[in-house]
Amino acid sequence: MSRPAYRRPEYHKINKDLFVLTYGALVAQLCKDYEKDEDVNKYLDTMGYGIGTRLIEDFLARSRVRRCHSYSEIADIIAQVAFKMYLGITPSVTCNNASRNEFSLILDKNPLAEFVEELPAGRSSLCYSNLLCGIIRGALEMVHLAADVTFLQDRLKGDSVTEIGITFLKKLDEKKYRRK
Repeated sequence: MSRPAYRRPEYHKINKDLFVLTYGALVAQLCKDYEKDEDVNKYLDTMGYGIGTRLIEDFLARSRVRRCHSYSEIADIIAQVAFKMYLGITPSVTCNNASRNEFSLILDKNPLAEFVEELPAGRSSLCYSNLLCGIIRGALEMVHLAADVTFLQDRLKGDSVTEIGITFLKKLDEKKYRRK
């Protein structure tokens, strides 16, 4: 028997609209299950964190990015490669401080909120797309970078743009994570 020729692994893509609508149904159900917006935000962040810890392996394998040497390089890779690869958008990146460890990703269009006109009544502190913050935080932690990731502005809350803030806290101890 001959071996079949090497074939690239096929990546099954889910219909974007189906994903966005399913995400909307998930957020709606969480709003029913939890009275406080903070609880919904925390749950979405936790879900995103779990996704991010697994998604980073796929990202590194598919993107073939090289090791970054600065926080600004990392922020650019997140915006120009990761967001483009998984969400089909490219946010702009701005640095927010002189020590160059705080960055903002400014999204002209938020694909997760594509079919959402406004937040539900009485849910003014809901961070509808908080899943994205958890994904970024989880992925960064898996490459040994501690970061605080939060929504700074959101069009669903009446802001002019959607802005995600990333603050790199410190590099995690790499020795702690090395295989022995």
